[in-house]
Amino acid sequence: MNLKQIAKDTAKTLQSYLTYQALKTVLAQLGETNPPLELWLHNFSAGKIQDGEAYIQQLFLEKPDLALRIMTVREHIAEEVADFLPEMVRTGFQQANMEQRRQHLERMTRIDTSLPSPHPEQQTSSDPNSEQS
Repeated sequence: MNLKQIAKDTAKTLQSYLTYQALKTVLAQLGETNPPLELWLHNFSAGKIQDGEAYIQQLFLEKPDLALRIMTVREHIAEEVADFLPEMVRTGFQQANMEQRRQHLERMTRIDTSLPSPHPEQQTSSDPNSEQS
């Protein structure tokens, strides 16, 4: 397991995700101030946002001002979440793992009442009229 490569891949994924979040923010802003440009950016972005850096490069070729705006917004988002993100990720994984383990334990210990008991003579009758010795 190459932890350095995992960290690089995670950072790249996070960078692309923050690019997507910045795009959403800019689209919302443009929807209020410049709907035709918002429509253009929405159409331009369709299917291109998976790799944030490749997306920004393509956008620079078409509309550099929008590329700069999205980069500025994603940098701002990154600065805002950077301080508490590591703890949130750790806590999130711990809570999710605990919940998965709890659900697994519940599934393992669940008694299936549809199966007949292997010892029918040990069952007690709930009929108050039945005779018990």
